[in-house]
Amino acid sequence: MDIAIRAAKPTEYETLGEITAQAYLQDGLLSFGESDWYLGELRDVAKRASAADVLVAAQNGQLLGTVTYVPSGGPMADLARPGEAEIRMLAVSRAARGRGAGEALVRACINRARVADGCTGIILSTQRTMHAAHRIYERLGFVRSPERDWNPIPGDEFTLLTYELTL
Repeated sequence: MDIAIRAAKPTEYETLGEITAQAYLQDGLLSFGESDWYLGELRDVAKRASAADVLVAAQNGQLLGTVTYVPSGGPMADLARPGEAEIRMLAVSRAARGRGAGEALVRACINRARVADGCTGIILSTQRTMHAAHRIYERLGFVRSPERDWNPIPGDEFTLLTYELTL
């Protein structure tokens, strides 16, 4: 059966927050593990949904993954310029990896940016070690934009890599 991409329902927020948190924890993406401040942000899907579009990938009633789509000018944008949408917090549960959920979520964001929002581009930030995600982005036409790499924590050496897609 195909993977369905749709808006997240409030009754799914807790589960989606846990999928996101566990994906980051299990992949070693949080500097301080369970005590990392960002874990609370990853789990707070209701907060994201109040400021952006939270999408879910589902198959046979099972939630596989989620992504936050920030329309152009959205308050959750970290880097988007006027006319650009932004993708944030892409996460697929370990058990669901390899089924195409991550790619389907990114494609849905591209589609929204291009068709629904009339954007000229879409941007995202990623960590150096997120190699599977990098392969998805590159396969879909995103290119590295090192001039837009940034540090979310001033004074820290942690740098996020930037990818962008011109629409």
